[in-house]
Amino acid sequence: MSSHPNRCGWRGLAGDPVYEAYHDTEWGVPEYDSRALWEKLVLDGFQAGLAWITILRKRDAFREAFAGFDPEKVARFGEADRARLMADAGIVRSNGKIDAAINGARIYLDMRERGEDFSEFLWGFTGGKPIQGEWTEKTGIPTQTPLAVEMSKALKARGFKFVGPVIVYAFMEATGLVNDHTVTCFRHEPVKQMAR
Repeated sequence: MSSHPNRCGWRGLAGDPVYEAYHDTEWGVPEYDSRALWEKLVLDGFQAGLAWITILRKRDAFREAFAGFDPEKVARFGEADRARLMADAGIVRSNGKIDAAINGARIYLDMRERGEDFSEFLWGFTGGKPIQGEWTEKTGIPTQTPLAVEMSKALKARGFKFVGPVIVYAFMEATGLVNDHTVTCFRHEPVKQMAR
């Protein structure tokens, strides 16, 4: 591999070490851990209206502010925690998004208590296997799909917020439910081989 591998054509990616590391090691890698999937869904909700790199640069601050995204701890957050989060300049301060994260932890735990594994729930939409994109150019990749609409509706029906189809599709790409690395990207084939 050369020092400048051929990557996906994301705006702002080239030369940004944080963004390149995320693209090269995380994005599109199939994630099966329920807690990690929930964390990513929360972060994608915080992204609404913003660029992903904004959230990525604040991710460590988010993890600290949200108790490592431990659903059991976040579900117990009360008014003092909400006030603390709204005063935390290290994260995106939005009442609606903070409330959605706290409520999402409670929904996650409720699903678990009812015997519904969050990972199995999400992967059920793809039949348990990543959908393999075969895009030659970034411009052809959709921002949402009928499957993302279906998943969005199912998440909303359970009470999750900030889970519209565009957010959900970005989440699906990031967590490897979909492999949307372009075929010319050096990560396309390795990510494809990671499918269970």
